[in-house]
Amino acid sequence: MSKIDLTEQGFVIEAQELAAAFGLEPGRVPELMRENRITTRCETGEGEDAGRHRLTFFFEGQALRLTIDATGTILKRARFDIPARGGA
Repeated sequence: MSKIDLTEQGFVIEAQELAAAFGLEPGRVPELMRENRITTRCETGEGEDAGRHRLTFFFEGQALRLTIDATGTILKRARFDIPARGGA
């Protein structure tokens, strides 16, 4: 998939996109999102990045970051591990 739908309610991404990034079956993605085991952050570009959005999805120490333009076309895709947070 090279496009994300932009709706009045937010962004819509195919489960397959997240499943492929996190090594999951696509059918598990909606359930994991409902359980808040897959979470997301959306950032809106300003200045020279106006019209772009950065969507970052998190799951079990991994992240998928998608940079999209105003039409929802994926401009950049990055997957990376997230360091564990230090605790007592």
